[in-house]
Amino acid sequence: MKAPWQASGAFLLVLGGVLHGLPARGADGTQGSPHRGGTLRLTAVSAAGTLDPQINYSSQYMQLMGVMYDGLLTYPKLEGPAGAQVVPDLAQSMPERLDDGRTWVFTLRDGIRFSDGTSLTVADVAASLQRLFRVGSPTAGSFYGGIVGADECLRDPAHCTLAGGVETDFATRRITIHLTAPDSEFPQKIAFGHAVILPASTPAHDLGNVAAPATGPYHIVSSIPDRGMRLERNPYFHEWSEAAQPDGYVDIIQYDYGLSEEDAVTAVERGQYDWMAGLKPLDRLGEIGGRYTSQVHVYPLYGLMYMPMNVNIPPFNDIRARQAVNYALDRRAMTILYGGSGIAAPLCRMVPPGLLPGDGQCAWTEGADPDHPAPRWTRPDMVRARQLVRESGTTGQDVTLIVPATAMDTSMGTYLRDMLQDIGYHARLHPLSAAMELAYAQNSANHVQISLMGWYADYVSPSNFVDTLFDCDNFHPGSDSSINMSGLCDSGVQTLVARIRHEHDPQMMQDLWQQVDDRITRLAPAAPMISISYVDLVSPRLGNYFSTRLYHMTFSRVWVK
Repeated sequence: MKAPWQASGAFLLVLGGVLHGLPARGADGTQGSPHRGGTLRLTAVSAAGTLDPQINYSSQYMQLMGVMYDGLLTYPKLEGPAGAQVVPDLAQSMPERLDDGRTWVFTLRDGIRFSDGTSLTVADVAASLQRLFRVGSPTAGSFYGGIVGADECLRDPAHCTLAGGVETDFATRRITIHLTAPDSEFPQKIAFGHAVILPASTPAHDLGNVAAPATGPYHIVSSIPDRGMRLERNPYFHEWSEAAQPDGYVDIIQYDYGLSEEDAVTAVERGQYDWMAGLKPLDRLGEIGGRYTSQVHVYPLYGLMYMPMNVNIPPFNDIRARQAVNYALDRRAMTILYGGSGIAAPLCRMVPPGLLPGDGQCAWTEGADPDHPAPRWTRPDMVRARQLVRESGTTGQDVTLIVPATAMDTSMGTYLRDMLQDIGYHARLHPLSAAMELAYAQNSANHVQISLMGWYADYVSPSNFVDTLFDCDNFHPGSDSSINMSGLCDSGVQTLVARIRHEHDPQMMQDLWQQVDDRITRLAPAAPMISISYVDLVSPRLGNYFSTRLYHMTFSRVWVK
């Protein structure tokens, strides 16, 4: 999942006051709670793109959409490891798994309505799955391309029917999904935010600034792209599963745009806003960590920062040029610029710590290579990097580095531009609005050579990194929804991933993901930089702070004084 902003912090920051488990609640959701009511005030530098929940791939909006929309399954709003385990949401129970994992049968809950008052039916489920392909959802191919009929939908999205792949029975509320081959991670993919269920009448195009009717506790009642949005309670919501979609405490969520990062920090410290969706400027980190400790919350992410390189255009269509960037990258400097060793660490692979064995192992440091990785990153190897650039014949070529136009990313970008110049390129830095950088970098028509990105897991699996970011099905030339920004399409990677989808043994799956990770490392379509933790700053009036490792602070779980 791409964040148009990445959390930053400092070594001085400490974990303060994070609660665990479920908050105290009344017998009917939050009814009767003395904490129910009020307005949660959020701020961000800018909007984060489309309000279409099947298209938007930014953490800023997916975090918000988590309290608006629901899928058949979901990741529960629970802290700790429990938050990574799939649970039923609009489905009344976990699906039946038939035919060795080629068929999955769901039963829809009864009595659920959208925020416009219409009843949820199996027809909405079928239409929503078709719509993933019709609107070109970024994960349509990689997550849902195994559904029978998906190949035809990918070739001709406008006429997608998923014929033979999705069957519904109105009387029994059953939805049967047939896959062309077993997929051991299909429940996790159905639980991801792009597979939310919308009314069947939802237009088959990007909704832009128009919000679709919601099933969750909140819905958008007004939105102005350059100013903000307002969410109120969904009048038709009732809590069917506290873990999957709890009734919210606050009555209103007001989300305003326009404050700078500096001003947002000050506003949250003073209680003018309750939370900021943005960077904490480096010059404010000591102040935040020293004076506002009780308002700071730090937790680890399955996340990383990296630089995808376009393998289809010069100079990075030569593997030696890509290797050179990996050897030249000073990952310690990136750690410092992110906020320090308390919340970041050097990373040499495209899988963050905790998902595969060998955390810290590094092929891209002095004295190491993919055949002889070091136990950890120590220092860049500039001599080797310059030699590889010369051998590739790309010395002196123009290279433009695209970065989000935030203080931290621009600082990193300035350093990286100088590094590219140091190894032999004519490099320039091109900051873009954080709201548009991802879409711009994804579109091959823009000829982006290299960019700076943050990414964290859609669910707990290495596939979120080495498959999602480098899968052939995720490269769509000329599209703003082409998350494989490197353009890599490698038959060796594809063969290994296909084997994993048929595999049920966890140890064998892990061994195969290890092989995929090794293959990606050798091909070097990107330069991994650092693994990251997340830093939240909240107002003194916000209570019951609650976050999950996948979706950050949960807006329906917190309350305000």
